[in-house]
Amino acid sequence: MSPPILALRNAEITFGGDPLFSGVDLSLAPGDKACLVGRNGSGKSTLLKALAGIIELDDGERFTQPGVTVAYLPQDPQPDPEETVADYIAGGLDEKHQDQRQFRVRDLLGTLRLEADAAMGTLSGGGQRRSALGRAFVSDPDVLLMDEPTNHLDLETTLWLERHLARMPTALLLISHDRAFLRNLSQKTFWMDRGQMRSTARGYGQFDDWAEEVLQAEEIARHKLDRKIASETQWLRKGVTARRKRNQGRLRELVKLRERRAKQIGPRGKIEIEMEDGPPAGRRVIEARQITKAYDDKVIVDGLTTRIMRGDRIGIVGPNGAGKTTLIRLLTGDLKPDTGSVKLGTNLEIAYFDQTRDQLNPKRTLWETMTDKEIGGGGDSVLVNGRTRHVVAYLKDFLFDDKQAKQPVGALSGGEKNRLLLAKLFTKPSNLLVLDEPTNDLDMDMLDVLEDTLDRYEGTVLLVSHDRDFLDRLVTSIISFDPDGKVREYAGGYTDMLRQRRDEAKPQPTGETEPAATTKQRTSTSAPRMTYNEKRELELLPDQMAALERDISKIEAQLADPSGLNHDPEKIARMGQLLETAANALSAKQDRWLELEMKREKLEGAA
Repeated sequence: MSPPILALRNAEITFGGDPLFSGVDLSLAPGDKACLVGRNGSGKSTLLKALAGIIELDDGERFTQPGVTVAYLPQDPQPDPEETVADYIAGGLDEKHQDQRQFRVRDLLGTLRLEADAAMGTLSGGGQRRSALGRAFVSDPDVLLMDEPTNHLDLETTLWLERHLARMPTALLLISHDRAFLRNLSQKTFWMDRGQMRSTARGYGQFDDWAEEVLQAEEIARHKLDRKIASETQWLRKGVTARRKRNQGRLRELVKLRERRAKQIGPRGKIEIEMEDGPPAGRRVIEARQITKAYDDKVIVDGLTTRIMRGDRIGIVGPNGAGKTTLIRLLTGDLKPDTGSVKLGTNLEIAYFDQTRDQLNPKRTLWETMTDKEIGGGGDSVLVNGRTRHVVAYLKDFLFDDKQAKQPVGALSGGEKNRLLLAKLFTKPSNLLVLDEPTNDLDMDMLDVLEDTLDRYEGTVLLVSHDRDFLDRLVTSIISFDPDGKVREYAGGYTDMLRQRRDEAKPQPTGETEPAATTKQRTSTSAPRMTYNEKRELELLPDQMAALERDISKIEAQLADPSGLNHDPEKIARMGQLLETAANALSAKQDRWLELEMKREKLEGAA
C-alpha cells in the first residue's frame, strides 16, 4: 500500500458547541479515485474544505506530503463578476507553473469551450462551472478535491469530464449526487455516517450492498446491547436498595451502557413527502404535430411530432443552449410554433420548477415563502394534499431545521434553495409537472425522496435533466436534441436511448455472394412504402378526429347541465356511455394517426 500524500487524522470540527464530526481518519494515496458520500448536513463539504486546508480543524491534524499540489473545486464558486475567464482560470496556478500560464490557460479555454475575455458575471451556470473546472485543472494537481463537479453541466460535458478524470493520474476525492458519475469513476468509498467516517476499498457501485452489511451488523450489536441494558436494569431494580454502596459501580456501568446506546442512533427513517395532485386531466395531455421553431437563422425544433398521454414521464436531454427550455414552452402552449400545431388536453393544471429559482424572493424568510396566500398558506400553516400542516413541520420534511424557518432565502445554499422550491411547488395542485433541472445541488437522499414522490404522482411529468441515473429510474421516454441537430423521441430511459442510437448506427447486413445489381433490385422492390389506402387514411383521419372531438364536447356540455336531460338517470347513463364510446374511438384514431404519421416521416427521411 502506497503511503498517503494527503490525510486527516483524528479530525474534529465543531459548530455551535456540538461536533459536526469527530475522530475522522481519511487518507488519499497517489492515483486513488475515491468518493465521499453521506446525508445532507453530515459534514461532507466541510470535510473537503478541511482537507483542502481552507478551514482549520478544531482537533486532530491535516497531513500533506511535501511538494504535493492540492486543487479544490467548491460546490458553489463565487468568482469576481468583473474578472475575465482567462484570469479566473489562471488564479489556480501554483508558483512552479506561473511561467507556463499562457500555454496552460489557452489549452483549457479551447478544451472547455470558453472565451478568454468574457467576464465571469456574464456566464451561465454551465459556463461558470466549466471555468471553475479549468481553474482546478490548470496546475496539474497531485490531489483533486471536487464538490459536485457535474452541477450545471450538460451531458456532453459531464461525459467528457468523466473520461478526463479517469485518465488523469491525479488522486481524486469526489462529492457528487450523480450516481452514474460516481459508479464509473470511484474505486474507493468514504461514508460520513452520523458523525463517523467509514471506508471501504470498493467503488460506489457496491455502496448499497456494503451499507446494508454495516447496518445489519449495527442492528445485531444494538440488540445485544439492549439485552445487556435490560438485564442490568432488572438486577439493579431488585438489589440496589439493599446493597446500595456495593452496587454504585454497577449503576455507573449501566449509565455508561445507556449513553453508548443513545449514541448508537440507528439509520434515519425514510422521508416521505406528500404532493398535491390536481383534478384528473384528459387522457391525452399534449399532442404536437410537425412543430418547428427557429430564432433568426438557428433552427431549434424541426418537424417534431409527439403525443404525451396522462401519466407519462418524459425526459428532455441535450447540450446547454440547444433549446430544451424552448421545447418545454412549445409543448405547454407558452410559446407558439412557427409551423405545426400543439394541442393541450382538458383540465390541465401546470406546476413549474424553474432552474433559475426566480420564484424565490431572497429577502423573504422560508416561513414567509411557504405561507404565501397564492399557494394556500396563511399565518403559520400550509395546505398540502387537503391537510393543514404547520409550516415548520412541513419544512422539516424537506430537511430544514426549526431555526432556518426564520432565515432569509438569500442565506440558503444552492441545494437548500432547490429543496425550498420543491417544497413550495408540491403544495400547488397540478396534473402536469414541469421540472427544469430539479436535481442540481440535491444530495442523494433528497434525490431518492424526489424520485419516490414523482413515482407516486398521478399526473404527467416533463423533466429536463442531465442526471443519467435519475432519468433511467424515472422516465418512460426521452426527447433528445441529438448531435445531428434533430430532435427525436426514444422509448425508455437514457441508457435505452443510447442503445437505440447504437442500433440505428449499425450498418445493415448485405449479401456477399449476390451481384450488386441483384442486391440493389431486391432492396428497391422490398423497401417499405405507404399504400394508397394508408395515404388516404392519413388524409381523412384529422377530419374524423375533429368530428369526434366536437361530439365529445357536446356530450360533456350536456352532462355538465343535467337539467337539459330532465335529470333522467337513464338518459344521463346513456350519454355517459356515448361519451366513453366516442373517447375510445378518438383515442384509437389518434393512435392510428400517430402510427401513420411516424411511418410517413421515416420514409421521407430515408428518401
